[in-house]
Amino acid sequence: MAETNALEGYFYTEKHEWVKIEGDVALIGITDFAQNALGDIVFIDLPKVGKKISQKDSLGTIESVKAAEDLYSPISGEVSEINPALASSPGSVNTDPFATWMVKLTGINQGELGSLLNANQYKDYVSKLD
Repeated sequence: MAETNALEGYFYTEKHEWVKIEGDVALIGITDFAQNALGDIVFIDLPKVGKKISQKDSLGTIESVKAAEDLYSPISGEVSEINPALASSPGSVNTDPFATWMVKLTGINQGELGSLLNANQYKDYVSKLD
């Protein structure tokens, strides 16, 4: 039975991404569970600013010493910013996955948030994983 840290005020996917809404901007990152499963993160490939993304589209890839995984967008929107610190210190995701956003989206579809998990639902989902 797995356990994880999930913060209130964030929405979660079953692929272990989170989204936090600040006004009309969505910040996206990966969960504590995901960074723990991946191990030491060594590289993150993110989309170009201006790219339009649909919900569940690939946002790029994240590579660790153990694996490379696709990142998926929890919500539709347009990439307005990528976190510049990740180019030189991708491991910051391991240190604080909820403070380390990867992508900011604008023009978001907040109606899609209803298809995501809240903190308690995500914790329950993770608790059932092997």
